[in-house]
Amino acid sequence: MTTASNPDRAAHRQSLSERNGGQILVQQLRIHGIKRVFLVPGESYLPCIDALYDHQDAIQPVVCRQESGAGYMAEAYGKLTGEPGICFVTRGPGATNASIAVHTAYQDSTPMILFVGQVGNDFIEREAFQEIDYRRMFGEMAKWVAQIDRTDRIPEFVARAFAVATSGRPGPVVLALPEDTLWGKATVPDLPRYQRAHAAPTPAAMASLETLLAQAQRPFLLVGGSGWTPQSMRQIEGFAERFALPVGAAWRRLECFDNHHPNFAGHVGWGMGDALRARIRDADLLIAVGTRMGEATTESY
Repeated sequence: MTTASNPDRAAHRQSLSERNGGQILVQQLRIHGIKRVFLVPGESYLPCIDALYDHQDAIQPVVCRQESGAGYMAEAYGKLTGEPGICFVTRGPGATNASIAVHTAYQDSTPMILFVGQVGNDFIEREAFQEIDYRRMFGEMAKWVAQIDRTDRIPEFVARAFAVATSGRPGPVVLALPEDTLWGKATVPDLPRYQRAHAAPTPAAMASLETLLAQAQRPFLLVGGSGWTPQSMRQIEGFAERFALPVGAAWRRLECFDNHHPNFAGHVGWGMGDALRARIRDADLLIAVGTRMGEATTESY
């Protein structure tokens, strides 16, 4: 029996034997540290459901009544933990129901991975029952959309999905799972747990920022986006205090900065007060950290 405390050793033992696609995929999720998945069971990904039973000591399946709810739970989980929220849905209607959560994750920069059942490769491009081309469907609302057509490439695709979902600006990834890929068998080693790639400014960029701050008469700091930790929030507070910066929180991102902090100026976006709006308009240096300058935050650009 495998143990949750040492998934890498268990993965090595299992990788030496032949497994079906569902077993390979769920073992990979375990290696990547996933403890909870949200799903609406469907016949298009039965091997994954069977494999989840084998890993119930480490991964908790949260069964939902409808795919929109499952998608939103995964999206919220990604927001709260900073780790990709995992969702499984069946093909066709299941995917369309979950698409609204994928769109939310994309706009809110939330790490998320949606696994969608798909018709077998022998039926592709024949308008089979509930068939959808997910690359075209999700192409404009996800960071990466792919279909795993070979069982032995499942570890590669899953590892890349985690890397893409968490690196740079976080966001959703969609992987389609043809039935023959999941039922097929392969003897393939598992890949190690993903490592998040953190973006960081260069010393030259920080020196340039210091120069801009020294020259500015009316600077303003705007914070937002996802991925904030208690440590990073303390650091941004110290930065604001050091340079006496007024701080605004981008639209729907009030949690990014202590609202009771003396440097906090208010919520930036639709409905902000006239004084705050004027302060931002008159600023000679605007420092945006973690946020995108979206429609709501900029009051229609």
